[in-house]
Amino acid sequence: MITTLHIKNVGIIDDLTVDFNEGLNILTGETGAGKTLIIGSIAIIAGGRFSKDMIRKGEEFSYIEANIYCPENGIAMDGNIIVSREVHTNGRSSCKINGRLVTVNELRETMSQLIEIHAQHDNQLLLNPAEHILYLDRFIGEKLQDKKEKYQNLYQQYNKIKQELKNNYGDEQEKARKLDLLNYQFNEIQMAKLKLGEEEELEEKSKMMHNAEKLQNCMNSIDIELNENIVSSISNCIRNLEKIEDCGDIYKEKLANLKSIYYDIQEMARDISYMKDETEFDGQTQNEVENRLDLIYSLKRKYGNSIQAILEYQSNIDDEINKIQNIEQVNKKLKTELTELEKQMLILAKEMREERKTQSLKLSKKINCELANLEMNNAKFSVQIDEISENNFNQNGLDKIEFFVCTNVGEEVKPLVKIASGGEMSRIMLAIKTVLASVDKVSTLVFDEIDTGMSGKASKAVGEKLKQISSKEQVLCITHSASITAKGDYNYFISKKIEGEKTYTHIKKLTEEEVIEEIARISSGNITQIAKEHAKELRKAG
Repeated sequence: MITTLHIKNVGIIDDLTVDFNEGLNILTGETGAGKTLIIGSIAIIAGGRFSKDMIRKGEEFSYIEANIYCPENGIAMDGNIIVSREVHTNGRSSCKINGRLVTVNELRETMSQLIEIHAQHDNQLLLNPAEHILYLDRFIGEKLQDKKEKYQNLYQQYNKIKQELKNNYGDEQEKARKLDLLNYQFNEIQMAKLKLGEEEELEEKSKMMHNAEKLQNCMNSIDIELNENIVSSISNCIRNLEKIEDCGDIYKEKLANLKSIYYDIQEMARDISYMKDETEFDGQTQNEVENRLDLIYSLKRKYGNSIQAILEYQSNIDDEINKIQNIEQVNKKLKTELTELEKQMLILAKEMREERKTQSLKLSKKINCELANLEMNNAKFSVQIDEISENNFNQNGLDKIEFFVCTNVGEEVKPLVKIASGGEMSRIMLAIKTVLASVDKVSTLVFDEIDTGMSGKASKAVGEKLKQISSKEQVLCITHSASITAKGDYNYFISKKIEGEKTYTHIKKLTEEEVIEEIARISSGNITQIAKEHAKELRKAG
């Protein structure tokens, strides 16, 4: 449930925070005070559309944040989920769940499990026939769930195999073209005889070749300096130390050190001499290195960014060539698996259909009973189940389900989506929600002026249903009906005031005495003693 809602810079709302509670939360107030903006803000935090026009005039951004208590949800921290959404006039925006940045789609998907919003002309799910099968399946519950899960697991395998068959070169010409291309690619890589690590060696050699003249000059200088100068000088020093080594241990020690240095430098001189020889390149060797590197670079552009990747690509090509060459056997095996899956899916789909047919009658009976309680005695609700052809499996089986209703005696039943009256649609939705309240996953239901255009008797019945639903789920409801207001567990009054050249929205949780006065104001327009007595009677009845 929503425990706290914070709204900043939305429409005429400057900075507003409200705490909601379990049960039935009723919002009433002045026309244009911002009641719908509050519900709209909840819709925005639930992933709904946000227009920059909604940002309060003169401000740079709008910000909405909600704390939702839902301990059974896996993403909740200490039972709480903190959701926020911020939109700036320059188009920059952000959505967060427990401080983690998410996309609007992720926000919408998460919040759809927590909050459901209904307005008189905004019952999208109920008006979408594709959702009707989900309503029925939720009503059926565990009796269907196990079969449906087994079916959907098979359906995933079924789609995977169908896709694999689609990609398995069923057309002979396409198969031949693909084989020619793969064989060409395989042979091109094979002929290159690539070796791991050779690119680095060749690049090192190429670098040396491009600097051959500089290398030659420097190495020659080093060779001459070492052999003709340094080695000769150290040799002379050694001979002189040998003449005086008997004069003391210190001279013997220095002689030994110098001989060690001499041997090291001799070794270095030999290495330099070999390296000098290696810097001599002929034109043919340089061409071979450059051509080899060009070949490797060309293969990298086609098949991978390294020799390792190219060789892995070649291995994959080899596997695919073998697969195509044996495609008939592969496809035959896949088709056999597909046929077996279809048999299993068909059995489960028929079992689900029988369960749906039986339970749809029970659902219709319960909803018709609720419609009668909502002053729609002549309404008849029914569930139509059409069978889909056996080669058109979908994720729910082989059933097309749509809700039908007749609201007046003598009329034919029509698809629910063709019901014109907003008041009738609101009551039908309430009847369905009442029946499904025990199996609904959402923890908060939001209703925005669903009582508009209803008679007093109908409004009273709607209030009773809202009260009934609120025993299982938190309900937030904007209303102009005294009968519905009287049913509230918690009542809030929304008002506006003008300060300077700006309008501000305020919200106040009402005391019991203030609730009576608000009911009186709604019912008669004036808070008279007679109106208050009537309000007390309504409140008592609630």
